[in-house]
Amino acid sequence: MQLARALLRGAGLWLLPLLAAEVLANQGCENGHFTSAGDCCDLCPPGYGVMVPCGNTNTKCEPCVQNLTFSSVASATEPCQPCSTCPGHVPKVDWCTPTHDAVCAVSCPRGQYLHAGNGSHGAGQCRPCQVCPAGYGAIQPCGPSANTMCRKCPEGYYSEEKSSLEPCLRCRLECDESEVMIQDCTPFSDTLCMDKELQILKRTEADSRKEFPKRTPLLDSEGSPSQNSSSSEFVPPLAEDQSKNIIPVYCSILAAVVVGLLAYVAFKCWSTCKQKQQLAKARAGELATSPEGEKLHSDSGVFLDTHSLQEHHPLNKAHKAEPRFYASLPPHKREEVEELLEAPGHGKDWRCLADHLGYEEETVETIGQGEAPAHTLLSDWSAKEGATLEALCTALAAIERGDVVENLNAPAEVSSVV
Repeated sequence: MQLARALLRGAGLWLLPLLAAEVLANQGCENGHFTSAGDCCDLCPPGYGVMVPCGNTNTKCEPCVQNLTFSSVASATEPCQPCSTCPGHVPKVDWCTPTHDAVCAVSCPRGQYLHAGNGSHGAGQCRPCQVCPAGYGAIQPCGPSANTMCRKCPEGYYSEEKSSLEPCLRCRLECDESEVMIQDCTPFSDTLCMDKELQILKRTEADSRKEFPKRTPLLDSEGSPSQNSSSSEFVPPLAEDQSKNIIPVYCSILAAVVVGLLAYVAFKCWSTCKQKQQLAKARAGELATSPEGEKLHSDSGVFLDTHSLQEHHPLNKAHKAEPRFYASLPPHKREEVEELLEAPGHGKDWRCLADHLGYEEETVETIGQGEAPAHTLLSDWSAKEGATLEALCTALAAIERGDVVENLNAPAEVSSVV
């Protein structure tokens, strides 16, 4: 037993110098990487990448290639990294060098963001920002490289306008002492207060001052005032009817509700008239290009109002529907249509469609100089009045592009809106 203890003590004394030497070596190596022999590994400086990592031998470096690879840090393990490429038509602010990566410029106008995509068609294009409706606020406003993220206003917050930048605002907690609350805060409007001193809430001076008839004093048998007349002269004032004070408040609330209803009815009438005008323009465009409309205008001099016939036809009334606009299509559906119109080898491409939609030859040439001419054409056309799917399908049928019409009429996939 004593012999074993002696051997352990001897081994410990022999290992102490080795451990101390290793600790001193670790303290002298800043990067913390060592070879198998215990030497400190060399670092590859910026502009150089690791070709052979440090292990049995020391680190071996190789220079990065201009406009292909780069290394911006000193490392004993990292190789040269590939240079980044700017998507689509986005220009470069700074080119890639062996010591730093390329820098891309964001050139989207206000109200649009750079769609990064996933490397497929549509990546690197400027797209309109999502607009949060009333009752929703932007938790992430639309920026140069990110779309808007909307969220419904929680309790205690509201948003009265459509915006892609403004968040939900905090509601007014309570009205002032000189005001009366008419409506509580909702996700669509702030707390509504009204001044108590409005003319409709004031009582007139004649109402506040009530005159009571004077009573004559009691006379005794000799015609002089009685001693008890002092007690009989006092007439206590009648209590005012408190219910009359709240009637003006109810009247003002009722007036506010009536005005709000009238404004709502006027807005709905205006919106309906505008939709009917757009539908009439779209139908007029379809009748002008259809063969049935040409047959009705014959040389006999008889004019037949086809629009009136369609409106009074019982089948048309049964199948009458609201117009669908091209701008309301999902983004992936518009990308499919643009790819079909830009597909090579087809004689009836986007240029024929632009000519049929009424674009001048100079405008078509200008659109053709861009990266995505079909996207530019349809984006510009969708901002015009009467840009419905029916009008687009009529134009595509006229240039014999039934495949695009079939794609437009195919049911769209359901996607969740964030």
